Amino acid sequence: MAALAADRRHSCQTFVVSRREAHYFNSLLSNFAGLWSFTAGDPMAIGQQTGLMSVADAVPGGAMAAVAERAPVQPAAVTQPFVLAAGQRELRLDLFRGLALWLIYIDHVSPDLLTWFTIRNYGFSDAAEIFIFISGFTAALVYGRATFETGIVVGTARVIRRVWQIYTAHLLLFLVLMAEIAYVTAVSGKQFYVQEMVVGDFFKEPGAVMIQALLLRFRPLNMDVLPLYVVLMCTLPVVLLLAKWKRDLPLVLSIVLYILTNRYDLHFSTFPEGFWSFNPFAWQLLFVFGAWCALGGARSLRPIVASPITFWVAVAYLCAAFLLTMTWYFPQLEHLVPDWLARWIYPINKTDFDILRFAHFLALAVVGLRFVPPGWAGLRSPWMQPLILCGQYSLQIFALGVALSFAGYAFLMEVDAGVALHFIVGATGILILYGVARTFTWYKKITAGKARGRTAATPAAAPALTSEGS
Repeated sequence: MAALAADRRHSCQTFVVSRREAHYFNSLLSNFAGLWSFTAGDPMAIGQQTGLMSVADAVPGGAMAAVAERAPVQPAAVTQPFVLAAGQRELRLDLFRGLALWLIYIDHVSPDLLTWFTIRNYGFSDAAEIFIFISGFTAALVYGRATFETGIVVGTARVIRRVWQIYTAHLLLFLVLMAEIAYVTAVSGKQFYVQEMVVGDFFKEPGAVMIQALLLRFRPLNMDVLPLYVVLMCTLPVVLLLAKWKRDLPLVLSIVLYILTNRYDLHFSTFPEGFWSFNPFAWQLLFVFGAWCALGGARSLRPIVASPITFWVAVAYLCAAFLLTMTWYFPQLEHLVPDWLARWIYPINKTDFDILRFAHFLALAVVGLRFVPPGWAGLRSPWMQPLILCGQYSLQIFALGVALSFAGYAFLMEVDAGVALHFIVGATGILILYGVARTFTWYKKITAGKARGRTAATPAAAPALTSEGS
């Protein structure tokens, strides 16, 4: 039974196990610099008052100047029923995205202790589901508008541009993490970190393995999210094109692909062997579901989500998932799970995005939206601002969190830290993430102020220049 519990726990572990702005840049190095520029479009923020921003960049709004003082209002160019109006900002997305980033950092920096203060050990899903869903939602919202206003060619070009930025962010993070591993290994004299991060092949054959890293087939532990994100963003133009024709079609096809993936074991391989820890053929379901919600699907679900019956069913499911996960960590409770139920639900596979994980995420969403409704007063609380700010710079904060988490993890291991030090390291990392987000916000404000000043000084006859916040 202990071995069975270990297998079940392994199949549901929430930290990733390996094996599994201005213009285009002239070189990879300048891409890195542009990616981290404070004036770059917020990778995942949406609905800012000055224009929507998301997983890619700031997309110029389609606002039209008034032709005459009493000219009639023209109908909007975009007929797609987006769940948010142009220019509307949904702080709840930033809040939950920031929360997901903090949870991911905590799960990585202290996987055996602080993780008990996240959602990882209390149900089937974890912060990864929150991150991928919101990624699909915001990507469709922003690029959907851009695509429907300017056409599929321009919309696709903008998506590809963002894919390149995410890809270069992944490469930069890869280099930083490998440098951290090499340094810690040299200082400590232990090969443990090379083995723990599953990067032994890189240090044996750095040239050949680096090529595989460029192909997204090799990466250290905890670096599986951004490659998944790259692949999912590449599919977005197709999703938007199909949704423009018929909104529900992408979701239907996504479900079909998910079923085929589980039936025929579709997957991407890794180097030197194994498969992606986040199977894109399966996780695309959550991404497309988020996109479908942004394109109006959420409006269709409102009566269901608002139903008291749905709420209590979600609560019951979360309680059942909690009890089941407790049996993974306390074997003496295993006898409470009937054999027929264990055979039916196990393994709850994270790699292939098990349907029970999807259901658990939906249940969490139903309960979360009940306690954090639209216009929730807590969104204006200063206590929520750190989460919201981190959520508005999700790509930067995610990458920084991964780099910090390894540094913190190595430090805790080397000093044989106690409980108090685990909390100190965890809190310090979160403060750093918040400080960086605050710095981004400050710099964006002062550069925006200077830009407005330059615009005001421009002669009226001169045409205004617009950029995509690259």
